[in-house]
Amino acid sequence: MTFNYVIKDEVGIHARPAGELVKKAKELSSRVTVSCNGKSADATKLMALMSLGVKKDMEVTVTVEGDNAEADGAQMKVFFEANL
Repeated sequence: MTFNYVIKDEVGIHARPAGELVKKAKELSSRVTVSCNGKSADATKLMALMSLGVKKDMEVTVTVEGDNAEADGAQMKVFFEANL
């Protein structure tokens, strides 16, 4: 399952929301990858996420793979809308 999301947080994916995203991704059984500007990061790795340099109004692609991808993807979508 894949979805695109435009970041609305004023400072993009910085330390606090990236930490929350890592925590959320680790709760899921699926593998979550965040991609932006031709680079990708495992959503369970804080430094990798922050190294993407995602800022406000940039679009990210979130890919959720695994046996529970649809349900986990829906949870990630809700997370992004609420936090980023």
